[in-house]
Amino acid sequence: MQRFRWILAAAIVSATTGAIGAPANGPDIGIDLKGIDHSVLPGNNFFDYANGTWLKTAQIPADRSSTGTFLKVYELAEKHTAELIRGIAAKHPAAGSNERKIADYYAAYMDEASIQKHGLAPMKAQLDQIDAIKTRDDLASVLGSEQRSDVDPINDTNFHTQNLFGLFVTQGLEDTDHTMAYLMQGGIAMPSRDYYLSQDKDMVEARAKYQTYVTSLLKLAGTPDAEAQAKAIIALETKIAQAQETLVDSQDVHKANNVWSMGDFAQKAPGLNWTAYFKAAGLADQQHIDVWQPSATTGIAALVGSESLDTWKQLLRYHALNEAAPLLPKPYADLSFDFYGTTLQGTPKQQERWKRAVAATNTDLGDAVGQLYVQQYFPASSKAKVQEMVKNIIAAFADRVNTLEWMTPATRAKAKEKLETLRVGVGYPETWRSYANLDVKADDPLGNHERAVALEYQHQLAKLHQPVDRGEWWMTPQTVNAVNLPLQNALNFPAAILQPPFFDPSADPAASYGAIGAIIGHEISHSFDNTGADFDAQGKMENWWTPQDAKHFEEATQKLVKQFDQYEALPGLHVSGQQTLGENIADVSGLTVAYAAYHKSLGGKPAPVVDGLSGDQRFFLAFGQAWRSKIRDAALRQRLATDVHAPAQFRALTVRNIDGWYDAFNVKPGEKLYLTPDERVKIW
Repeated sequence: MQRFRWILAAAIVSATTGAIGAPANGPDIGIDLKGIDHSVLPGNNFFDYANGTWLKTAQIPADRSSTGTFLKVYELAEKHTAELIRGIAAKHPAAGSNERKIADYYAAYMDEASIQKHGLAPMKAQLDQIDAIKTRDDLASVLGSEQRSDVDPINDTNFHTQNLFGLFVTQGLEDTDHTMAYLMQGGIAMPSRDYYLSQDKDMVEARAKYQTYVTSLLKLAGTPDAEAQAKAIIALETKIAQAQETLVDSQDVHKANNVWSMGDFAQKAPGLNWTAYFKAAGLADQQHIDVWQPSATTGIAALVGSESLDTWKQLLRYHALNEAAPLLPKPYADLSFDFYGTTLQGTPKQQERWKRAVAATNTDLGDAVGQLYVQQYFPASSKAKVQEMVKNIIAAFADRVNTLEWMTPATRAKAKEKLETLRVGVGYPETWRSYANLDVKADDPLGNHERAVALEYQHQLAKLHQPVDRGEWWMTPQTVNAVNLPLQNALNFPAAILQPPFFDPSADPAASYGAIGAIIGHEISHSFDNTGADFDAQGKMENWWTPQDAKHFEEATQKLVKQFDQYEALPGLHVSGQQTLGENIADVSGLTVAYAAYHKSLGGKPAPVVDGLSGDQRFFLAFGQAWRSKIRDAALRQRLATDVHAPAQFRALTVRNIDGWYDAFNVKPGEKLYLTPDERVKIW
């Protein structure tokens, strides 16, 4: 069963109990004046200055791993979506319609009595298939039959699947006219390889608790030698983790450009019957596949050939139970949450069933719900206003490109071409997914989910036989998220993120540009970060930099790596500047262009002073409060190990690279965040 993770390409999503709302006097300016801590110098810790008073009283809800601004927006979208789903059920929609499927999916998820009654019966066919494995060829076929689609490895390199490999389908890195299947490393059930290999004491403790969890889950399912099997399973997962490539290596698209012919697999990755695997996975008709992590593919395939068949069957059975646990009887769901929620995230209480049901419906019937969501909650006027803001920020970015002293004309021309051809999707896609072939039953929640996952996989396979869709969306409208798609040279801004406090059509422009404007700028800037800058206007992986420009870019980005390496998130545990580099580049560049666009929007007139705050102060405060967050230590530790985004409190410190921030808050030498002008990172 998929675990619902909300990882924003522009930000980590967090829950919130606070609000960015009306100030003490005057109209709503999008700044929480009461949340500011005036006892903190902005130049010493801008995050604490912008949010310190709020931080002193904010409580993380028992069912959340964090609290802050981003999930305030998520919770509003969740509330709206829940109202839509419940309203649909009350109307008794026609059989076969999207509305009926939404209603039946939600009802099945909420029917705990039936789930309890059915026990493990919904898993019988899957478990029988595993039990029937007699040979390594059988094993290869079963492993292939469990192949599923994976996330976008460029935008979310925290892809990990319990299946042996994941599949991602989009255009080729170098052949932009044809779609390509990308094979991604998988095979483990903890969040990342670090959880198996790190000697950090907290990771060691997590492994001990994982042993208890695996044993308990197997016992619950009636496994006679549960403890011995658990040890064997974890030992195999550990070997898989050792074979996997690191997060930093997985982010390097140059290392991912490994196009193998179908005949290459047996030679380069022996141990797995690839012919049987690809036939079962529906990929036998492909001539080439891009192997994103080749050493991992080779290592994992070798384990298929060397580890005992019984251990592989035990692993497959455990993974099946583990994925299904949230939709099995309550003891299974509780056991799963206790480990993945409480142990790994520090969250003491599981979310109410209706919230989990809404999240699951949004995942498996995303576009069906999304069509209804935008009709109800995203008016055309809001879309037009956001499109205008996007246009202004792209123009500001173009101005920056035109005036960068370090950039040569040849590189400048290529950068301008990327901007001019950038596709920007606002609110919702132009075409919607079809669910006509999805069978949804009001009494089969696990089956509904598995059929939805299978439908998504078939959708991805179908793309391999179709022209490249450069307008494809990778998010649903009700998703609180935003994304840059380098291979499509495109951006997606779903409707759900385009609401207060990030975006309010009637809000003060300073707050709008500081909040949603910085996110828009962030996503535009991803086209020119350490990954995006490797792709041209057509989404082809190509070096369009002159040597001297590439040298300047590398030097500037390494300054940013060192800047973030200094941040200590937990005692003795620092942010990895290299792991988070792409997001940090986008934060700096996005804030820079949002600030320029804000000033351009003033039309040469001075910004008004409101509630004692200048326009620049409101702009930077809106940015700092957008990163308002309080997170449990366990969740923070997991994000440091698995995420390409720096923790929110450090992303707020991006302001120290912007000259205008120093003037706005009179930041002086000697203050902790002060950087001399030549130390401030300026990339775009």
